[in-house]
Amino acid sequence: MTASYAKLPEFLENIKSKKIVLIHGEGFGAWCWYKTIALLEETGLLPVALDLTGSGIDLTDTKDVRTLAQYSKPLTDYLQSLQADEQVIVVGHSGGGACVSYALEHFPEKISKAVFLAATMVSNEQKPFDVFAEQLGSAELFMKESKFLIFGNGNDEPPTGFRFEKQQMNGLYFNQSPTKDIALAMVSMRPIPLGPMMEKLSLTPEKYGKGRRFYIQTLEDHVLSPDVQEKLVRENPPEGIFKIKGSDHCPFFSKPQSLHKILLEIAQIP
Repeated sequence: MTASYAKLPEFLENIKSKKIVLIHGEGFGAWCWYKTIALLEETGLLPVALDLTGSGIDLTDTKDVRTLAQYSKPLTDYLQSLQADEQVIVVGHSGGGACVSYALEHFPEKISKAVFLAATMVSNEQKPFDVFAEQLGSAELFMKESKFLIFGNGNDEPPTGFRFEKQQMNGLYFNQSPTKDIALAMVSMRPIPLGPMMEKLSLTPEKYGKGRRFYIQTLEDHVLSPDVQEKLVRENPPEGIFKIKGSDHCPFFSKPQSLHKILLEIAQIP
């Protein structure tokens, strides 16, 4: 053990941005990163896990989260609070990738690297929901037929969110995850606000296009299949692509050590 710890300071010197901001996906909260937070802290890095609006322990009702700007506000507020010349690495999981893209467009100077973890890395004028369409059906069909929809403003108004049933979640999200983590997710997950997922992102070459993006693919993923993830990186190529074998959609549960190694590797890229 001592040998590896002796190397730590030198290894940390090569990392410019020691703060790693962790952005959860749809329905999750900062709580889902508990293994990743512990591993990063043990290495001497400074992880910061945020609850998006209406997620985790944020008290906003999901039905009041209508736009991507609202949903991403905890991230954009955090980036605005940084020192003038300070930069961070931002990691976005699943639908949280849309918040990372939004932040990269609006605060490019604050983000040294953006990491998309099995995430909706959308192209300009694309909706985050479009990425899930292969698994969930087109937005129009989903809105018409889905039994998962939540009508927070009454049945006569448009749906405000959606929530999968337990069985559905197990098969889609947690097909390789430990039962303890699934139990944690089942008591902690919140409804998913629909507005932010249905909003088209405006991404420009001058801002978003200049950002350093990395993609981590999950190869046993039932939410965003490996084919869909391949398509995302083909249509919107990042600087680097990493793959986690044997991981479901939630590598922070199913493959925490593999995810940790990749995050360290990305942090060290000059």
